[in-house]
Amino acid sequence: MDISVVIPLYNEEESLPELTAWIDKVMGENNFAYEIVFVDDGSNDTSWVVINALKASYAQIKAIKFRRNYGKSAALNVGFAAAQGNVVITMDADLQDSPDEIPALYKKITEDHFDLVSGWKAKRYDPLSKTIPTKLFNAATRKMSGIHNLHDFNCGLKAYRKEVVKNIEVYGEMHRYIPVIAKWAGFTKIGEQVVEHRARKYGVTKFGMSRFINGLLDLLSIFFVGKFGKRPMHFFGSLGVLSFFLGIIMALYIMIEKQILIWNNLAYRDSTDQPLFYLALVAIIVGSQMFLAGFVAELVGRNAPERNQYQIEQEIF
Repeated sequence: MDISVVIPLYNEEESLPELTAWIDKVMGENNFAYEIVFVDDGSNDTSWVVINALKASYAQIKAIKFRRNYGKSAALNVGFAAAQGNVVITMDADLQDSPDEIPALYKKITEDHFDLVSGWKAKRYDPLSKTIPTKLFNAATRKMSGIHNLHDFNCGLKAYRKEVVKNIEVYGEMHRYIPVIAKWAGFTKIGEQVVEHRARKYGVTKFGMSRFINGLLDLLSIFFVGKFGKRPMHFFGSLGVLSFFLGIIMALYIMIEKQILIWNNLAYRDSTDQPLFYLALVAIIVGSQMFLAGFVAELVGRNAPERNQYQIEQEIF
């Protein structure tokens, strides 16, 4: 099978018939063998009824329905597991992503040999309250991830080699960082394609301003797990040792200064009367705690079942 189109959705009953017909038209024009994997993320409208009706007309449809709303990341993860195509395309169900972009994305994967191609909606039909935070979010993600060639990490329209979606896990709200997750998994050939952004035709957006706060926290989380997940002592231990010795240096400075003043018969203050003493004490305590945290994390990591699981691209025996 050439292409799997994975579409997470939540309360998109109006757009599903038009979207399905549009995808089928594009696939037919390009002679692609394809499937559509709808993942209904606990919709409380008639989306599931609409999908069942569409299945009668389109044999290529697969559908999965959650009992409740788990979020886009969960829907994508389940959709990735079900996808069978050599190239996996993801898009939103609200018709803001154009299926006409599929052939160009497919070509970038199959002919240009990218692992992942992310869409870039260079011209957006969103209010400033959304576009400005999005630009800041993308700039921060480029800086922290080292993926400098992507302008829009959160674009729902993406293409993947099958091997990519079968070797990554998307959870929480990490769908924003799939390129980062793929990079940490060893899929480093990541490209970008300028795509059309269409104004929403039906319904309303399902995301609020809280996603920007959650997005920053998720970015910090994925950066830490990706870089130090298998060696937490390198992070906690380094900070702990630095803090501990900084505290020791401050404490030694206080004691040496006091002794010098005593030897020269000069006035001096007790160590406990100096603010620097308490800063030194805090630094020593925090350093010890950070080191112990790293030690405990190492013990937990050594007992984790996936501690020796690695991404293997090829084998020769």
